[in-house]
Amino acid sequence: MSGGVDSTACAIMLQKTHAVQGFFMHLAQPDYQGQLARVEEIAARLGIRLTVVDLRRKFEERVLDYFAASYRSGLTPNPCLVCNRGIKFGLLAEAMIAAGVDTMATGHYARIVERDGIFHLHQGIDRHKDQSYFLARLHQAQLSRLRLPLGKRTKDETYAFVAAHGFTGFSGTESQDVCFLAAESVGDFLARRLPDLAGDGPVVTIDGREIGRHRGLFRHTVGQRRGLGLPDSSPWYVVRLDPASNSLIVGKQDDLLQRQVEIADLHWLAGIPAQSGDRFEVRLRSTHRGATATFETAGETRARLSFDLPQRAVTPGQFAVLYRGDEVLGSGVICR
Repeated sequence: MSGGVDSTACAIMLQKTHAVQGFFMHLAQPDYQGQLARVEEIAARLGIRLTVVDLRRKFEERVLDYFAASYRSGLTPNPCLVCNRGIKFGLLAEAMIAAGVDTMATGHYARIVERDGIFHLHQGIDRHKDQSYFLARLHQAQLSRLRLPLGKRTKDETYAFVAAHGFTGFSGTESQDVCFLAAESVGDFLARRLPDLAGDGPVVTIDGREIGRHRGLFRHTVGQRRGLGLPDSSPWYVVRLDPASNSLIVGKQDDLLQRQVEIADLHWLAGIPAQSGDRFEVRLRSTHRGATATFETAGETRARLSFDLPQRAVTPGQFAVLYRGDEVLGSGVICR
């Protein structure tokens, strides 16, 4: 339980058919006490026993350290996928099982379908709120114990459902992408965590001309246009980060387009790896609409994706998630 509309709806729905307990993670939430008070209020109204699981140390090690180390290496991380696999559906699930819980349920907008003893992850029917991308690193043991009651609902239906049960005040309180930042920017967070990297460095065009200075590579990501301070007849965009020389590489709009992407640390949800020549719809970040690509193996854990059409602002450190229809088959970390 997070105190939001989705987990609240989940609890109300499951109370009709199951004995329900609530679990709340203590991570690095800036407004931990306020969020906890909200969860306690909802649990009390529903008559649900609430357990707080303190995962701060492991969250620090597995998520915050990964987050900072990625930026140190010139990558743009996705902490949600890492947290989901290792913390929420890892350590939290283990704590729940130890407390006697058989099945874990969350308010994610995605669906799990069992076929012949194998659990398959599918998109939620509300494509505007679909969260299957963020669950793409889960494995079979995690999927087998997981229930996603909202996968067949739209967000509007969820709001209406909780309102019908007397729970209001959720509108406009969507959870943010990086839960441990609150009002702080990524750049300011990293400036505190990586003070040795807070110095400036050259802004260099793809043909090697220095045209400005940056205030720390970690304040930038591929595709960024705003905040560069580089006036010109057409906009400049971040094309690449080079931590070895502390250089920010910039180019024009066309320089952001790529047809081929290399991915590593491949993970297959149903345990069946793809073969060279297989075709997938690939999402290169959570907000990417998806594009068709041909898969080519490059070893057990690496592959190359060749897109039918050039893709804009492909960002190393993000996850490429592979779909066939509405099913998530696998994923890999974008490395080049």
